Amino acid sequence: MKTPEEVTRARTQAQAKYDKSHTTGFYMKLNTGTDQDILSWLEKQSSKQGAIKQLIREEIRRES
Repeated sequence: MKTPEEVTRARTQAQAKYDKSHTTGFYMKLNTGTDQDILSWLEKQSSKQGAIKQLIREEIRRES
């Protein structure tokens, strides 16, 4: 039987393998002075990632 540490390590490795094959990340830097409107809006969202993806998909539909 595996120890809790071995289970955690195996899950971490499996997640890293999945992420490497199936995901892409990006970093976005916002200025607390000039981008305060965006930061305030993002803070109100229950899912920042979900809200951003929704806006992008709406723009994609508009462009199509």
